[in-house]
Amino acid sequence: MKQFINDSWSGIMIRDNTPLKHISNLMVRHMIFQILAWMWCIIFSAALGSFLVFGISLIAHVLLISGIVITMSTFQVAKRTSRGDTEYRGSE
Repeated sequence: MKQFINDSWSGIMIRDNTPLKHISNLMVRHMIFQILAWMWCIIFSAALGSFLVFGISLIAHVLLISGIVITMSTFQVAKRTSRGDTEYRGSE
């Protein structure tokens, strides 16, 4: 069961495992990911019959996905701009 959950998470949340990896612009990819998350929020809240659930689910999805995207973007920028420096040099 643990492997199934891990594989499911990786299939959706790891950008290199989804068809969205073909979109080169990170901001467009993020927006599409957000729209898909909102769509699923609406589907689940309609299934449960509560728009209160929709609001809570929407906020949770926005926060979670934004945090993931900001973290991944930061890692990508750090990877691209890395010069192998291990110490802070300040403004030179």
